[in-house]
Amino acid sequence: MNKLYIGNVSAEASEEDFETIFEQWKIPHSGPFLVKTGYAFVDCPDEKAAMKAIDVLSGKVELHGKLLEVEHSVPKRQRSCKMQIRNIPPHMQWEVLDGMLAQYGTVESCEQVNTDTETAVVNVRYGAKDQARLAMEKLNGSMMENYALKVSYIPDETAAAEGPSGGGRRGFNARGTPRSGSPGLGARPKMQSDIPLRMLVPTQFVGAIIGKEGATIRNITKQTHSKIDIHRKENAGAAEKPITIHSTPEGCSNACMTIMEIMQKEAIDTKFTEAIPLKILAHNNFVGRLIGKEGRNLKKIEQDTGTKITISALLDLTMYNPERTITISGTKEDCGTAQKEISKKLTESYESDMAAMNLQSNLIPGLNLNALGLFPSGAPGMGPSMSGVPPPGAHGGSAYGGHPESETVHLFIPALAVGAIIGKQGQHIKQLSHFAGASIKIAPAEEKDSIHRVVIIIGTPEAQFKAQCRIFGKLKEENFFGPKEEVKLEAHIKVPSFAAGRVIGKGGKTVNELQNLTCAEVVVPRDQTPDENDQVIVKIIGHFFACQLAQRKIQEILAQVRRQQQPKPTSGAQPPQPRRK
Repeated sequence: MNKLYIGNVSAEASEEDFETIFEQWKIPHSGPFLVKTGYAFVDCPDEKAAMKAIDVLSGKVELHGKLLEVEHSVPKRQRSCKMQIRNIPPHMQWEVLDGMLAQYGTVESCEQVNTDTETAVVNVRYGAKDQARLAMEKLNGSMMENYALKVSYIPDETAAAEGPSGGGRRGFNARGTPRSGSPGLGARPKMQSDIPLRMLVPTQFVGAIIGKEGATIRNITKQTHSKIDIHRKENAGAAEKPITIHSTPEGCSNACMTIMEIMQKEAIDTKFTEAIPLKILAHNNFVGRLIGKEGRNLKKIEQDTGTKITISALLDLTMYNPERTITISGTKEDCGTAQKEISKKLTESYESDMAAMNLQSNLIPGLNLNALGLFPSGAPGMGPSMSGVPPPGAHGGSAYGGHPESETVHLFIPALAVGAIIGKQGQHIKQLSHFAGASIKIAPAEEKDSIHRVVIIIGTPEAQFKAQCRIFGKLKEENFFGPKEEVKLEAHIKVPSFAAGRVIGKGGKTVNELQNLTCAEVVVPRDQTPDENDQVIVKIIGHFFACQLAQRKIQEILAQVRRQQQPKPTSGAQPPQPRRK
């Protein structure tokens, strides 16, 4: 059962009062009200009824002059790692939410709950009790975009099943089964929908998609087992409105096709004669890989599905709108097939980036990548500069346990891009330097007609990561690489000449392994003359993650060499003692 706790109850309140309130707001309940001094309990038949009671009554309905507080009733033994966050702003991006939650600990799962409210609700499970408690303290009542978040524990069936740690009764079962929409025991440790399907629909069809009193959209969500958000208040007066579908890949596709059918029927009924293509929104981070080298991936999808596919220009992107519009023209069935193929490619790109991101976070201890606002997550969401969460260290202190050594990287960019990196009156490069916590300078051109210029970046591994990521992104945004190209740059790092052999390895084994692992081209030019510091150059060429991974692995090799070079203390030697005066 879904038991509710009702708090802030007047001493005058009776069971009949609660019966009247629940009947007035059409909230079903499956048992009598248990009224105590100052609080009450009641069982609801399902999660939907319980959520409706919380959303409609809590903090909004008065009884005998006191505002009722309604939340899930959670036994103490089940107040563990699992909580529900309500009143989340309807247009909040997933990666912003991810970054916010990640500040307080390891998020094992975060799943959206179907509700009839405009604001969003998620069930979150943290890796440890103290993390959940900290998140509860910090987030409950905190403001996000003029919405006050409401956070409360929900029953953690795993905590009840495991029993208290360090002895005591073990093995007893939680009451009832894990509820629909909750993570449950077998939940994947990530969002239910890593990448939601985002559609654009003509504004005049939104009413038909919602249906009378929301009946049509509720029917779609029920049939396709999906959560659908129609952002009808977004971009007032716009000709098109975005729709976000959270579900399995199959559920997203089914919901998408049902919406297309509704629009086509409405077009006939309203004598709308223009063709209605399927429009999908995709984060710009993934579009280059969707298109493929020389457009091969996109051409193949077009040929296999018999559709015509176009993608909006990069010029349409802004700092706050990193999505491109993919327009698919053809029969409804062919458009559906193409949508599945496109979504599959986008998901592959997302998973590849997440894997690289996780590996990167292991290589830079303490770096909280979720909070950097550099990656789409579904979303979470969704790209450069969009996160409202400050990066690690923004409020003082370091994201590292100690003081990592500063590194110098020379990044080669197109000479024509220098103005874009510097910005008007140097504003962009100043902001970038401040954001990354790095020294960033453009070296003078070596020759008058140089096609490349060198950006000199000095900073910790985390600063390097953040600065280089933004530079790669800026070059793509400013159209210095075509829509069918991945941004690939050349980076130079200097290594001691005596360590160059270790980077190359016997017979080139190490450098070949590096290239296979990172997908970057790594070159140690032969016959180099060491500079005045007895250092030589290692060249790294590749896309952002490949470059970063190669840099980190090379720095690991250098750290190992340095450790081996340190003189070992003589056995039994004692440090000199200060002389007494």
